[in-house]
Amino acid sequence: MTSEAVAVGHVDNDDVRVTEWRFAPGAATGQHRHDYDYVVVPLTGGLLKAIAAAGETVAELVPGKAYFRKAGVEHNVVNAGSEPFAFVEIELKHRPG
Repeated sequence: MTSEAVAVGHVDNDDVRVTEWRFAPGAATGQHRHDYDYVVVPLTGGLLKAIAAAGETVAELVPGKAYFRKAGVEHNVVNAGSEPFAFVEIELKHRPG
């Protein structure tokens, strides 16, 4: 049985949503879709597996090495390593105009 990743919301307003995610080994977010562009800032290192319709990828998280993705990403994120890891996700709630 896979455990669930733990999400702690820090900011959620008209402009951004900031969520801290913590993953035990094997923990997963569950399948989800990103409705906004987002930035992920790893707090710790680890192996992040993303499972999407197109297949699986594994990426190494490096503390402080942020990455950006456009809205529309659909995946399940899993800790593929043997140690816990954590990151902060910053969703950018763009408004027209």
